[in-house]
Amino acid sequence: MNKIKKGDEVIVRTGKDKGRRGTVLQVFDDERVLVEGINLAKKHVKPNPNIGEAGGIKDHAMPMNISNVLVFNPKTKKGERVGFRVEDGKKVRIFANGDVVDI
Repeated sequence: MNKIKKGDEVIVRTGKDKGRRGTVLQVFDDERVLVEGINLAKKHVKPNPNIGEAGGIKDHAMPMNISNVLVFNPKTKKGERVGFRVEDGKKVRIFANGDVVDI
């Protein structure tokens, strides 16, 4: 079980997007995450008339290291670290203050 999952709302800890919030779109096996609207890079695209794609410079979300994001806690309105605890025979994710992440 990973500490960060697809669909989690996270806050960026470091880098050019520090402090911004977004939703995890994908978690990669090599400890990287793709966050919606965060860590954008410019991509030069050639026009493709067969599929109706216009050319130009487009923003493209790039993966970032999983250690650079924290799961957003809606109660405290901050990013917090996540741990694990066994409740009723199931492993659940919890915040540092004891609140359960998956409600």
